Amino acid sequence: MNPINKSDPQYFEVTSDKPYDRHKYKINFSDGHSIIVDSYEQMRSMWFQNLRSWKNVTIDVIDREKESKGFK
Repeated sequence: MNPINKSDPQYFEVTSDKPYDRHKYKINFSDGHSIIVDSYEQMRSMWFQNLRSWKNVTIDVIDREKESKGFK
């Protein structure tokens, strides 16, 4: 299987150049406390920085308000 060439009209990298994130992320800790972060990148960064020390941590994906359509 060959990837699509960048010159192919079907190839695209982004659909919009505006900042975009339709979700917030709630990080739930086993002791009952939680924190909410505003972007996937924030959540992902925290997850990988703390992966070895976090036990039984879950992530809830929270939809932003529908009228914002995710654009900041």
